[in-house]
Amino acid sequence: MKILVTGSGGFIGYHLASNLANSIKNTIIGIDSVNSYYPTKIKKLRIKLLKKKNNFTFKKINLENKKKLEAVIKEFKPDTVFHIAGQPGVLYSFKNPLSYKKNNIIATKNLSLICKKYKIKKFIFASSSSVYGDQKKFPIKENFKKNPKNYYAKTKLKCEEIIKKKFINSETEYMIYRFFTVFGPLGRPDMFIHKFLNSIKKNKRILLHNNGMNYRDFTYVDDLIKILTLTMKKIPTDKILNICRSKPIKTTHLVNLINKIYGNNTNKIINTGFVKGEMLKTHGSNKLLKKNFKNLKFTNLDFGLKKTITAYKKFNY
Repeated sequence: MKILVTGSGGFIGYHLASNLANSIKNTIIGIDSVNSYYPTKIKKLRIKLLKKKNNFTFKKINLENKKKLEAVIKEFKPDTVFHIAGQPGVLYSFKNPLSYKKNNIIATKNLSLICKKYKIKKFIFASSSSVYGDQKKFPIKENFKKNPKNYYAKTKLKCEEIIKKKFINSETEYMIYRFFTVFGPLGRPDMFIHKFLNSIKKNKRILLHNNGMNYRDFTYVDDLIKILTLTMKKIPTDKILNICRSKPIKTTHLVNLINKIYGNNTNKIINTGFVKGEMLKTHGSNKLLKKNFKNLKFTNLDFGLKKTITAYKKFNY
């Protein structure tokens, strides 16, 4: 099978491409702009690891460049496209909204238009739990009213609308997944777990946003990848699904758990004030997901953190 993965230099895109390349039946092209939203060292490491696989090819392309993007798809003719690329980050979206328009909205418009033109069989999109914003009722179901609090979330919701409109009554089957706080080896350095590990390593203060009152529904990356790969075989009946464990944990409890696994108890914890645009609690429902994927099991948080910490120490990123 021919598969195209956008954002293959990113955390989730890397794990997806790596997993797909484990099968000799697959041929994968990975696309990434390798932007500098966070240090490119980790992105280059991920791409280097992927290039060791004989059935993987990397193309450095910005999805805004419609001409170059179309040339790749026209030549490669993928059966499935995983659109994982996107500009992440909450605070950064207030400082640089244009980057989100280009890398999320325009990129998705270009890719979906080209995929429709060349009649790509399956189009699978990585959306975000951030489209829900703060909710009063939990767990959050897919049909809850959307309440995006920042420009990142607004652009993700707009991308969902673009995809639904573009592929309705077309030969391309689409699927939209709303990811809830994904973590794992070679994760994003701008995310809390990695920042916390850096603080431990460098013996620096640990800063907890929102006075440590946040709750996050963490999903281990291997669980996410399993669901994405299963989607290649059959697109679920429900076209929008949450991917989550549905077991939120308070930030302060997460800190204690990481300290215990890492063997650390020396860092000073500083509680900061509330951060503009951040959701206080994410707790998704995975009932609909489990209806579409029978016998689905999720990795224990402790085990996932142990694997994450081991990789952090190994790669020193």
